[in-house]
Amino acid sequence: MPLEFSSSGDRADLERVITVLDDADCRGIISILEEPKTVPEIADEADLPLSTTYRKLDLLTEAELASETVGVRQGSHHKSRYVADFDRIAISLDDDREFRVDIDRSTNQSLGIWSNATREF
Repeated sequence: MPLEFSSSGDRADLERVITVLDDADCRGIISILEEPKTVPEIADEADLPLSTTYRKLDLLTEAELASETVGVRQGSHHKSRYVADFDRIAISLDDDREFRVDIDRSTNQSLGIWSNATREF
C-alpha cells in the first residue's frame, strides 16, 4: 500500500523538522498528542511550564508536526487544542541529491469541529 505524503504540494521545511525532532521537550509533547489536548493538559502531562509549552507548540505547528484547532466552550469562549497529525517522517535525497522531508499524514486523528467542541459548566 503506497504511503500518503503531504498533500499540500509544499515540501516540509527540513531544518524546522530536524530542529523540532532534536528538541527533547518537543519529542515529549509529540508522544502525548495522540488525541486533541489543551495547552494546560499538555503542560501538565509533559511536566513543562505553560510558557515553554506554548513555545514548543509554536515550533511543532510551524514544522507541521502538530495541528491546532479551536473548540467552543460555554459562553462562546474559544479553547485551542493540539494534536500530532503524522504517522511517519521520511528524510531522503531527491533526484537533485538534495535532502527532502516528507510527512505521512494521519488519517485517523481528525481535528474536525465535532471532535473538539466541548461544553464546560
